[in-house]
Amino acid sequence: MAQTTKLPEIDATTLKQWLDYNNISLIDVREPSEYAEEHIPGAKLFPLSSLQPQQITSQGEPIVLYCRSGNRSGQAANKLIAAGLNNVYHLRGGLPTWKAAGFPTKINPRAPISMMRQVQIVAGSLVLTGTLLGAFVSPWFLILSGFVGGGLVFAGVTNTCAMGMLLAKLPYNRRMG
Repeated sequence: MAQTTKLPEIDATTLKQWLDYNNISLIDVREPSEYAEEHIPGAKLFPLSSLQPQQITSQGEPIVLYCRSGNRSGQAANKLIAAGLNNVYHLRGGLPTWKAAGFPTKINPRAPISMMRQVQIVAGSLVLTGTLLGAFVSPWFLILSGFVGGGLVFAGVTNTCAMGMLLAKLPYNRRMG
């Protein structure tokens, strides 16, 4: 069985101190639409969905990764460490902990709506459509509502969202706006 090592994490206050000294490489591993909406000033975007470890260059300074919750940054950190990069950290708790500590973010009010809201709109629309068609056309349409509900349960249990990954590939979610 493979041995897992605990990823080095830092808190928001430590990250702020490191940024103030300009001696780190800060990387946002969320999707372009999420980055466009709001990000930590000075962060470079390398989405986990297309991250190639050779894209990341470091002159020996710490590499700090972050995302919304810490899940994707943890996955990205494992990728970088497996590729031989050292001095890799991720922000414990992600962007919300940075904001909760009172540190600034760069916000773009013209950015696409958040991925979570897009998923909610699409999933809700599919469930509503399946239910209405099931009630008024054929009960077989209720399978659509059940399928979407099962997908949402799976997303919650595994902390991965297939619908979100599909929506992230849409053109308006890929631009940096």
